[in-house]
Amino acid sequence: MRELKKEEIKQVIEGCGHTCRTPMLYDLWIYPWIYGERRGEFESFMDAQIKDVDFVDLVMPENFQAPEDAPDYKWSYGEVSEKTGVGIDANCIAERWEDMDMVYRSFPTTEYPGLIPKKPLDPKKYIVARWIFCFFERMWSFRGMENALTDFYLYPDEVHCLFQKLADYYMRIMERVKEETDADAIFVTDDIGTQAGPFFSLDIFREFFKPYYKQLIDKAHRLGMHFWLHTCGNIELYMEDFIEIGLDVIHPIQKYTMDYREIAEKYGDRICLLVGFDVQQTIPFGTPQEVCQEVRDLIDIFSRPDGRFMLTMGNGSTVDWQLQSLEALYDETERYIKS
Repeated sequence: MRELKKEEIKQVIEGCGHTCRTPMLYDLWIYPWIYGERRGEFESFMDAQIKDVDFVDLVMPENFQAPEDAPDYKWSYGEVSEKTGVGIDANCIAERWEDMDMVYRSFPTTEYPGLIPKKPLDPKKYIVARWIFCFFERMWSFRGMENALTDFYLYPDEVHCLFQKLADYYMRIMERVKEETDADAIFVTDDIGTQAGPFFSLDIFREFFKPYYKQLIDKAHRLGMHFWLHTCGNIELYMEDFIEIGLDVIHPIQKYTMDYREIAEKYGDRICLLVGFDVQQTIPFGTPQEVCQEVRDLIDIFSRPDGRFMLTMGNGSTVDWQLQSLEALYDETERYIKS
């Protein structure tokens, strides 16, 4: 089975028709390097698998750690240092809004030469450039989760200021990506859903998130790129708004948080669903037979004549993923989409 070409992936995303088969993007979330002594086995397996898109992971600034060749390429400022003994969502750099002034004055450059890793990209394939943390995820990494969840009510002007500065920063990054890689898509993460429902009311989403997502989506489109968004949890409340502002691809339609059939029926003809195979239960703990059944279920539910459906993992691989489950995943996907 051959890998798909750039034009075929675009056709599926834009709803211009189903190509010869469902695009397989499982490799975007499978990281052989985490498996320690088993790394070689996983790498050998992945080397032999279908990879329908090419991708590049951008080297975005971290809160505290900077590259050796760019000591100021980080979000923290001055002597602010990483805390010990706290969770990731409390290891923030600006617990007081007054501290954000220093963050803004020391914003890392958008022109860091190492932003875009030098790796061979296949111009015949659809190319995705991606980074983690967009608006909410970046906000809580700056402010801490407790502050971030109340800031929308207590400090609305400050939140708007932060999101606009981030949007401006990201849009320059997107320009560089297009100039230097001629990528076909930008893929960002921003988890704004929980297992039971969204983090925010629709009013909060529309006031604080929607305008800034729209800026990024519009920018991507002006640059000739699609815009993809990963957001875990139940985010159905926001789906109509995402469609309205032109989001091209949404991931992962997380199992156990939303009803697959309902999402497919209500939205599958208006936005491309990059559906994530369940990583909470099926891949780490399911049998190969259960993996195969879920593959069939996903293809049966989400496939449509106009495209707008691609397959991937629901999130990044963890050490409890079993190779036999991934073997079953790929084998059954290839078998079932041929049938």
